[in-house]
Amino acid sequence: MGSAAAGVVHRLTDLRETVATVESLTGGLLAATIVDIAGASAVYRGGLVVYATELKERLAGVPAELLAERGPVDPDVALALAEGGRRRCGADWGLATTGVAGPEPQDGKSVGLVFVAVAGPHGTEVRQLDLDGGREHIRTAAVTEALRLLEDHVQAPDSAGMPAVGPGHR
Repeated sequence: MGSAAAGVVHRLTDLRETVATVESLTGGLLAATIVDIAGASAVYRGGLVVYATELKERLAGVPAELLAERGPVDPDVALALAEGGRRRCGADWGLATTGVAGPEPQDGKSVGLVFVAVAGPHGTEVRQLDLDGGREHIRTAAVTEALRLLEDHVQAPDSAGMPAVGPGHR
């Protein structure tokens, strides 16, 4: 997790861009992983932990209709979380996690089903993860994959009109 977080913090620092997080199943682990990196204060605006479904609407701005229709573990909800975090925290990038860490399925969704989403100046993306293992592993893997998703977007060659350079450039 740390190397992906370090890559994100350093790249955002180079671009002078910021990120905010909105977390459900990871319960603050994503934010903690980012702020473990020296220099994070230059790029991390803050975040929301919206574990309860109604807080996804109240704090992150997810439409109530979307939550009622699809439930909290849904790709469009993940995207709405990322967009809401970006907007409400005044960040260039919003990064979100939602899913089922277990040990029991939730609302018909299987344990290990996770959605990570990013919203930023160059668009949005949601990735579905189907993870195996216990709660700790699922939550840790979700954080790693969320950071990789953000890293893919901030490393894009057209990001901020700058060429992509440095480690991780593909």
